[in-house]
Amino acid sequence: MTPLPLDETPGPRPTGAAATAPAAAPDPAPADGVGALPSLPFRFLRPPGSTPGPAAPGSARLLRRLLVLLPVLLIVVWVVFDWRTVYDGCVRLASADPWWLLAAFFFTCLGWLSSSCVRQGALPERLPTGLLIASQFAAGAANHVLPASLGAHAVTLRFLLGRGIPLARATASLALYSLVRPIAKTLVLLVFLLTSPDLLRVGTLAPDGRTLALAAGGVAGAVTVAAVLVTAVRPLRRPLLDALRSALTDVRVLHTRPSRIVALWGGAAAAPLLQASVIFSVGAALGLTLTWAQVAFAFLAASTAVGAVPAPGGIGPIDAATVFALAAMGAPLDVAATAVIGYRVLTVWLPLLPGALALSTLVQRKVL
Repeated sequence: MTPLPLDETPGPRPTGAAATAPAAAPDPAPADGVGALPSLPFRFLRPPGSTPGPAAPGSARLLRRLLVLLPVLLIVVWVVFDWRTVYDGCVRLASADPWWLLAAFFFTCLGWLSSSCVRQGALPERLPTGLLIASQFAAGAANHVLPASLGAHAVTLRFLLGRGIPLARATASLALYSLVRPIAKTLVLLVFLLTSPDLLRVGTLAPDGRTLALAAGGVAGAVTVAAVLVTAVRPLRRPLLDALRSALTDVRVLHTRPSRIVALWGGAAAAPLLQASVIFSVGAALGLTLTWAQVAFAFLAASTAVGAVPAPGGIGPIDAATVFALAAMGAPLDVAATAVIGYRVLTVWLPLLPGALALSTLVQRKVL
């Protein structure tokens, strides 16, 4: 039997016009590794350098769809178990000044922009602005599901990996973000203490020696645990050391660029002030007589004192501490509590469902 030529395949030969027509050239493989995505506008959504894999089986596709819907399902469960908070806040805010509430919503939107600025300032590479803001909006929904900002960090990590950032440098960026924000908040608080100590009644809010000792013990314990993990757990040693080297390198590079310095430190300093502006605007809508400086200092002191408590999005400990701080400033207790509830409604509950939908959309389009 004569072997077939290399460029021929067994089967019936075409006849007529089809036999004389030249064969269509195969489509060139995309350079960005998108593979068989259905439309060109989404070719950039696959991480750079990735290659298309085989089609997922039915179970994998079902799991992907469940993961896409998981944020929305978590929000529904949360609303069912904590609907009283949302209901009480909405009822009390129904009689508030709508213009002040609109100002509070404006400051809430600026908070997402400030978070995006800090994320961009923590990386030398330029990230796409639209996708960065969308990822931070989606990260806000995840941040209120898991404690200690783990949800927001997980979403941001997936976003950075999708943009081609190596894992060590992406992890170092998250560490720098987590370090800069409390430092900037503390510096802003010190500015308030130095500029107007008498007006802000520092003595009623200053922590006692026991609180300071607990805080120092917590910091020392965290440093000790990290050192023990790096020394004793061999599989963690190399990733942690790689992340530390990447962080030190990126910090040196970032602080040679004025635009990154402004984005990193300016965004981190603006974030707590914008949150305090939301509380002040809601309080003004309810008739709160405290000045903006008093409200800002009360929020800074409360969030700094209990910000290390690993609650989802800081809900709970920061709320109680902020109400106590506002009452110490001279605000009526019921008005202070309503202002904090309104703050949570505007910054958590209203954006929660849109943020979950944005998160599901970004997962479905493989941005995350």
